[in-house]
Amino acid sequence: MSLPATMRFITMDSPGAPQVLKPTTGPLPAPKPDEILIRVLAAGVNRPDVAQRTGNYPPPPGASPIIGLEVAGEIAAIGADVTGWAIGEKICALTNGGGYAEFCVAPAAQCLPWPEGYDAIQAGALPETCFTVWTNLFQAGRLAAGETALIHGGSSGIGTTAIQLGKAFGAEIFITAGSDEKCAACVTLGADAAINYRTQDFQAEIKRLTGGRGVDVILDMVGAPYADKNISSLAMDGRLVFIAFLEGSRTEKLNLLNIMTRRLTLTGSTMRPRTTAQKGAIADDLRAKVWPLLNAGKCAPVIHKVFPLREAAEAHALMESSTHVGKIILCVGER
Repeated sequence: MSLPATMRFITMDSPGAPQVLKPTTGPLPAPKPDEILIRVLAAGVNRPDVAQRTGNYPPPPGASPIIGLEVAGEIAAIGADVTGWAIGEKICALTNGGGYAEFCVAPAAQCLPWPEGYDAIQAGALPETCFTVWTNLFQAGRLAAGETALIHGGSSGIGTTAIQLGKAFGAEIFITAGSDEKCAACVTLGADAAINYRTQDFQAEIKRLTGGRGVDVILDMVGAPYADKNISSLAMDGRLVFIAFLEGSRTEKLNLLNIMTRRLTLTGSTMRPRTTAQKGAIADDLRAKVWPLLNAGKCAPVIHKVFPLREAAEAHALMESSTHVGKIILCVGER
Protein backbone atom coordinates (compact mmCIF):
# COMPACT_ATOMS: atom_id res chain seq x y z
CA MET A 1 0.00 0.00 0.00
CA SER A 2 1.40 3.38 -1.01
CA LEU A 3 1.68 5.63 2.03
CA PRO A 4 1.47 9.43 2.05
CA ALA A 5 4.07 11.53 3.83
CA THR A 6 1.51 13.22 6.08
CA MET A 7 -1.95 12.62 7.51
CA ARG A 8 -4.88 14.57 8.89
CA PHE A 9 -5.63 14.15 12.58
CA ILE A 10 -7.39 15.91 15.45
CA THR A 11 -5.28 17.81 17.96
CA MET A 12 -5.81 20.02 20.99
CA ASP A 13 -3.52 22.76 22.32
CA SER A 14 -4.81 22.49 25.88
CA PRO A 15 -7.62 20.78 27.82
CA GLY A 16 -11.04 22.34 27.57
CA ALA A 17 -14.46 22.37 25.93
CA PRO A 18 -15.14 20.45 22.70
CA GLN A 19 -14.00 23.45 20.65
CA VAL A 20 -10.35 22.80 21.60
CA LEU A 21 -10.41 19.89 19.12
CA LYS A 22 -9.00 21.05 15.79
CA PRO A 23 -7.98 19.33 12.54
CA THR A 24 -4.29 19.51 11.67
CA THR A 25 -1.67 17.73 9.59
CA GLY A 26 1.43 15.82 10.64
CA PRO A 27 3.58 12.75 10.00
CA LEU A 28 2.27 9.20 10.05
CA PRO A 29 3.06 7.05 13.12
CA ALA A 30 5.52 4.20 12.50
CA PRO A 31 4.54 0.72 13.72
CA LYS A 32 6.76 -0.96 16.30
CA PRO A 33 7.72 -4.61 15.68
CA ASP A 34 4.51 -5.91 17.32
CA GLU A 35 2.20 -3.27 15.81
CA ILE A 36 0.06 -2.75 12.74
CA LEU A 37 -0.34 0.56 10.91
CA ILE A 38 -4.01 1.01 10.04
CA ARG A 39 -5.40 3.32 7.38
CA VAL A 40 -8.35 4.49 9.45
CA LEU A 41 -11.80 4.60 7.88
CA ALA A 42 -13.81 5.08 11.07
CA ALA A 43 -13.09 5.90 14.71
CA GLY A 44 -15.39 5.50 17.69
CA VAL A 45 -16.09 8.34 20.13
CA ASN A 46 -16.13 7.28 23.78
CA ARG A 47 -16.42 8.76 27.27
CA PRO A 48 -12.68 8.26 27.95
CA ASP A 49 -12.04 10.48 24.91
CA VAL A 50 -14.04 13.26 26.55
CA ALA A 51 -12.14 12.73 29.80
CA GLN A 52 -8.81 13.01 27.95
CA ARG A 53 -9.96 16.18 26.20
CA THR A 54 -10.84 17.79 29.55
CA GLY A 55 -7.51 16.80 31.10
CA ASN A 56 -8.90 14.11 33.39
CA TYR A 57 -7.58 11.01 31.61
CA PRO A 58 -4.03 11.57 30.34
CA PRO A 59 -2.56 8.95 28.02
CA PRO A 60 -0.16 6.50 29.67
CA PRO A 61 3.59 6.80 29.03
CA GLY A 62 4.49 5.95 25.45
CA ALA A 63 0.94 6.21 24.11
CA SER A 64 -0.06 8.58 21.35
CA PRO A 65 -1.30 11.97 22.63
CA ILE A 66 -3.92 11.92 19.85
CA ILE A 67 -7.38 11.07 21.21
CA GLY A 68 -9.13 7.90 20.05
CA LEU A 69 -9.26 4.36 21.47
CA GLU A 70 -10.96 2.38 18.69
CA VAL A 71 -10.72 2.32 14.92
CA ALA A 72 -11.64 0.32 11.85
CA GLY A 73 -9.79 0.37 8.57
CA GLU A 74 -7.30 -1.39 6.35
CA ILE A 75 -3.83 -2.67 7.16
CA ALA A 76 -1.30 -0.26 5.63
CA ALA A 77 1.93 -1.69 7.08
CA ILE A 78 2.98 -4.46 9.43
CA GLY A 79 5.65 -4.54 12.14
CA ALA A 80 8.56 -6.95 11.78
CA ASP A 81 7.26 -9.38 14.42
CA VAL A 82 3.62 -9.48 13.32
CA THR A 83 2.24 -12.68 11.85
CA GLY A 84 -1.24 -13.75 10.79
CA TRP A 85 -2.18 -10.44 9.13
CA ALA A 86 -1.62 -9.11 5.60
CA ILE A 87 -1.51 -5.64 4.08
CA GLY A 88 -4.94 -4.63 2.78
CA GLU A 89 -6.94 -6.74 5.24
CA LYS A 90 -9.86 -5.02 6.93
CA ILE A 91 -9.51 -4.89 10.70
CA CYS A 92 -10.77 -3.09 13.76
CA ALA A 93 -8.63 -2.43 16.80
CA LEU A 94 -8.58 -1.33 20.39
CA THR A 95 -5.84 1.27 20.22
CA ASN A 96 -3.67 2.80 22.92
CA GLY A 97 -4.51 6.22 21.51
CA GLY A 98 -4.25 7.92 18.14
CA GLY A 99 -7.62 6.95 16.69
CA TYR A 100 -8.80 10.39 15.54
CA ALA A 101 -6.48 10.29 12.53
CA GLU A 102 -6.13 9.00 8.98
CA PHE A 103 -3.50 6.51 10.16
CA CYS A 104 -3.13 4.84 13.55
CA VAL A 105 -0.94 2.11 15.04
CA ALA A 106 -2.25 -0.66 17.29
CA PRO A 107 -0.66 -3.78 18.76
CA ALA A 108 -1.49 -6.73 16.52
CA ALA A 109 -2.79 -8.60 19.58
CA GLN A 110 -5.53 -5.96 19.96
CA CYS A 111 -6.80 -6.25 16.40
CA LEU A 112 -9.80 -8.23 15.14
CA PRO A 113 -11.30 -8.79 11.69
CA TRP A 114 -14.43 -7.00 10.57
CA PRO A 115 -17.43 -9.25 11.20
CA GLU A 116 -19.09 -10.65 8.10
CA GLY A 117 -21.07 -8.07 6.15
CA TYR A 118 -19.84 -5.12 8.23
CA ASP A 119 -18.71 -1.77 6.87
CA ALA A 120 -16.13 0.49 8.50
CA ILE A 121 -18.69 2.44 10.55
CA GLN A 122 -20.11 -0.71 12.12
CA ALA A 123 -16.68 -2.25 12.72
CA GLY A 124 -15.38 0.98 14.23
CA ALA A 125 -18.15 0.85 16.84
CA LEU A 126 -17.05 -2.52 18.22
CA PRO A 127 -13.65 -2.60 19.99
CA GLU A 128 -13.99 -0.28 22.99
CA THR A 129 -17.49 -1.42 23.91
CA CYS A 130 -16.91 -5.12 23.28
CA PHE A 131 -13.62 -5.19 25.20
CA THR A 132 -15.22 -3.26 28.08
CA VAL A 133 -18.44 -5.25 28.29
CA TRP A 134 -16.74 -8.62 27.99
CA THR A 135 -14.14 -7.79 30.64
CA ASN A 136 -16.51 -6.28 33.16
CA LEU A 137 -19.88 -7.96 32.71
CA PHE A 138 -18.70 -11.47 31.91
CA GLN A 139 -15.18 -11.79 33.38
CA ALA A 140 -15.30 -9.58 36.49
CA GLY A 141 -19.09 -9.79 36.86
CA ARG A 142 -19.22 -13.51 36.00
CA LEU A 143 -22.68 -13.11 34.45
CA ALA A 144 -24.02 -16.53 33.51
CA ALA A 145 -27.07 -17.94 31.76
CA GLY A 146 -30.15 -17.81 33.96
CA GLU A 147 -28.85 -14.89 36.05
CA THR A 148 -30.09 -11.29 36.16
CA ALA A 149 -28.17 -8.07 35.54
CA LEU A 150 -28.85 -4.37 35.92
CA ILE A 151 -27.08 -2.16 33.37
CA HIS A 152 -26.95 1.53 34.23
CA GLY A 153 -26.82 3.80 31.21
CA GLY A 154 -28.56 1.23 29.06
CA SER A 155 -28.82 3.51 26.04
CA SER A 156 -25.08 4.25 25.85
CA GLY A 157 -22.69 2.43 23.57
CA ILE A 158 -21.66 0.24 26.49
CA GLY A 159 -25.27 -0.25 27.54
CA THR A 160 -26.64 -1.24 24.15
CA THR A 161 -23.79 -3.74 23.76
CA ALA A 162 -24.32 -5.13 27.27
CA ILE A 163 -28.05 -5.63 26.63
CA GLN A 164 -27.46 -7.63 23.46
CA LEU A 165 -24.58 -9.74 24.74
CA GLY A 166 -26.30 -10.38 28.06
CA LYS A 167 -29.41 -11.66 26.28
CA ALA A 168 -27.36 -13.66 23.78
CA PHE A 169 -25.69 -15.51 26.66
CA GLY A 170 -28.99 -16.28 28.37
CA ALA A 171 -29.28 -13.65 31.10
CA GLU A 172 -32.26 -11.48 32.10
CA ILE A 173 -31.34 -7.82 31.59
CA PHE A 174 -32.75 -4.73 33.30
CA ILE A 175 -31.51 -1.24 32.47
CA THR A 176 -31.77 2.35 33.59
CA ALA A 177 -31.96 5.29 31.19
CA GLY A 178 -32.87 8.96 31.38
CA SER A 179 -36.02 9.16 29.25
CA ASP A 180 -39.00 7.09 28.22
CA GLU A 181 -37.73 7.18 24.63
CA LYS A 182 -34.36 5.75 25.65
CA CYS A 183 -36.07 3.11 27.77
CA ALA A 184 -38.24 2.09 24.81
CA ALA A 185 -35.15 1.82 22.59
CA CYS A 186 -33.49 -0.49 25.12
CA VAL A 187 -36.56 -2.73 25.33
CA THR A 188 -36.55 -2.94 21.53
CA LEU A 189 -32.94 -4.15 21.74
CA GLY A 190 -33.98 -6.90 24.11
CA ALA A 191 -33.92 -5.50 27.66
CA ASP A 192 -36.47 -7.33 29.83
CA ALA A 193 -37.36 -4.12 31.68
CA ALA A 194 -36.27 -0.49 31.48
CA ILE A 195 -36.33 1.97 34.37
CA ASN A 196 -36.47 5.73 33.78
CA TYR A 197 -34.22 6.95 36.58
CA ARG A 198 -35.65 10.47 36.33
CA THR A 199 -39.17 9.34 37.26
CA GLN A 200 -38.63 5.99 39.02
CA ASP A 201 -36.55 4.71 41.94
CA PHE A 202 -34.43 1.97 40.43
CA GLN A 203 -33.88 0.29 43.79
CA ALA A 204 -37.64 -0.07 44.33
CA GLU A 205 -38.15 -1.20 40.74
CA ILE A 206 -35.45 -3.88 40.95
CA LYS A 207 -36.98 -5.15 44.16
CA ARG A 208 -40.36 -5.36 42.42
CA LEU A 209 -39.02 -6.94 39.24
CA THR A 210 -37.09 -9.63 41.10
CA GLY A 211 -39.67 -10.36 43.81
CA GLY A 212 -37.34 -8.91 46.44
CA ARG A 213 -34.39 -11.12 45.50
CA GLY A 214 -32.23 -8.52 43.73
CA VAL A 215 -30.01 -8.95 40.68
CA ASP A 216 -26.86 -11.03 40.36
CA VAL A 217 -24.72 -8.40 38.60
CA ILE A 218 -24.79 -4.61 38.31
CA LEU A 219 -22.68 -2.74 35.74
CA ASP A 220 -22.33 0.83 36.96
CA MET A 221 -20.85 3.94 35.37
CA VAL A 222 -22.52 6.52 37.64
CA GLY A 223 -20.53 6.02 40.84
CA ALA A 224 -21.01 7.51 44.27
CA PRO A 225 -24.70 8.55 44.21
CA TYR A 226 -25.75 5.01 43.25
CA ALA A 227 -23.38 3.06 45.50
CA ASP A 228 -25.66 2.29 48.44
CA LYS A 229 -28.72 1.66 46.25
CA ASN A 230 -26.66 -0.65 44.04
CA ILE A 231 -25.53 -2.70 47.02
CA SER A 232 -29.09 -2.94 48.30
CA SER A 233 -30.25 -4.07 44.85
CA LEU A 234 -27.91 -7.07 44.69
CA ALA A 235 -28.95 -10.63 45.41
CA MET A 236 -27.00 -12.96 47.69
CA ASP A 237 -23.50 -13.44 46.21
CA GLY A 238 -24.13 -10.50 43.88
CA ARG A 239 -21.40 -8.63 42.02
CA LEU A 240 -21.16 -4.86 41.55
CA VAL A 241 -18.75 -3.79 38.79
CA PHE A 242 -17.70 -0.15 38.37
CA ILE A 243 -16.54 1.00 34.94
CA ALA A 244 -16.75 4.79 35.40
CA PHE A 245 -17.65 7.47 37.94
CA LEU A 246 -19.62 10.03 35.94
CA GLU A 247 -21.03 11.55 39.13
CA GLY A 248 -18.15 11.05 41.55
CA SER A 249 -16.04 8.30 43.10
CA ARG A 250 -16.24 9.04 46.82
CA THR A 251 -19.09 8.17 49.16
CA GLU A 252 -19.65 7.58 52.86
CA LYS A 253 -23.03 5.97 52.27
CA LEU A 254 -22.04 2.32 52.35
CA ASN A 255 -23.46 -0.32 54.63
CA LEU A 256 -20.50 -2.69 54.97
CA LEU A 257 -22.59 -5.16 56.96
CA ASN A 258 -24.77 -5.56 53.87
CA ILE A 259 -21.70 -6.53 51.85
CA MET A 260 -20.47 -9.06 54.39
CA THR A 261 -23.71 -10.79 55.30
CA ARG A 262 -24.83 -11.16 51.67
CA ARG A 263 -21.36 -12.16 50.40
CA LEU A 264 -21.24 -9.37 47.83
CA THR A 265 -18.32 -8.59 45.56
CA LEU A 266 -17.45 -5.00 44.64
CA THR A 267 -14.92 -4.58 41.86
CA GLY A 268 -14.07 -2.44 38.86
CA SER A 269 -11.51 -1.91 36.16
CA THR A 270 -9.98 0.36 33.57
CA MET A 271 -8.89 -0.88 30.16
CA ARG A 272 -6.20 1.51 28.93
CA PRO A 273 -3.47 0.73 31.51
CA ARG A 274 -3.61 -3.02 30.84
CA THR A 275 -0.70 -4.67 29.08
CA THR A 276 -0.79 -5.72 25.45
CA ALA A 277 -0.81 -9.35 26.58
CA GLN A 278 -3.83 -8.75 28.81
CA LYS A 279 -5.74 -6.93 26.07
CA GLY A 280 -4.70 -9.62 23.60
CA ALA A 281 -6.21 -12.30 25.83
CA ILE A 282 -9.49 -10.36 25.83
CA ALA A 283 -9.33 -10.09 22.04
CA ASP A 284 -8.90 -13.87 21.83
CA ASP A 285 -12.02 -14.35 23.96
CA LEU A 286 -13.98 -11.93 21.79
CA ARG A 287 -12.89 -13.67 18.60
CA ALA A 288 -13.97 -17.05 20.00
CA LYS A 289 -17.18 -16.11 21.82
CA VAL A 290 -18.54 -12.77 20.59
CA TRP A 291 -17.48 -12.53 16.94
CA PRO A 292 -19.55 -15.62 16.00
CA LEU A 293 -22.63 -13.80 17.32
CA LEU A 294 -21.77 -10.73 15.25
CA ASN A 295 -21.11 -12.85 12.16
CA ALA A 296 -24.51 -14.50 12.61
CA GLY A 297 -26.32 -11.18 13.04
CA LYS A 298 -27.44 -12.04 16.57
CA CYS A 299 -25.89 -8.83 17.95
CA ALA A 300 -24.94 -5.57 16.25
CA PRO A 301 -23.70 -2.13 17.25
CA VAL A 302 -26.27 0.63 17.49
CA ILE A 303 -25.06 3.67 15.55
CA HIS A 304 -26.60 6.97 16.63
CA LYS A 305 -24.77 9.45 14.40
CA VAL A 306 -21.72 9.65 12.14
CA PHE A 307 -19.60 12.80 11.88
CA PRO A 308 -16.73 13.55 9.50
CA LEU A 309 -13.35 13.61 11.24
CA ARG A 310 -13.13 17.40 11.02
CA GLU A 311 -16.28 17.64 13.19
CA ALA A 312 -14.81 15.84 16.19
CA ALA A 313 -15.76 18.81 18.38
CA GLU A 314 -19.42 18.43 17.40
CA ALA A 315 -19.22 14.71 18.11
CA HIS A 316 -17.88 15.40 21.61
CA ALA A 317 -20.62 17.97 22.24
CA LEU A 318 -23.21 15.32 21.36
CA MET A 319 -21.52 12.80 23.66
CA GLU A 320 -21.62 15.27 26.54
CA SER A 321 -25.29 16.07 25.90
CA SER A 322 -26.18 12.42 26.66
CA THR A 323 -29.04 12.60 24.18
CA HIS A 324 -27.70 9.79 22.00
CA VAL A 325 -28.66 6.12 21.90
CA GLY A 326 -25.74 3.87 21.01
CA LYS A 327 -22.48 4.85 19.36
CA ILE A 328 -21.11 8.10 17.93
CA ILE A 329 -18.63 7.55 15.09
CA LEU A 330 -16.13 9.66 13.17
CA CYS A 331 -15.96 8.83 9.47
CA VAL A 332 -12.33 9.23 8.46
CA GLY A 333 -12.33 7.72 4.97
CA GLU A 334 -14.94 6.93 2.35
CA ARG A 335 -17.78 4.71 3.57
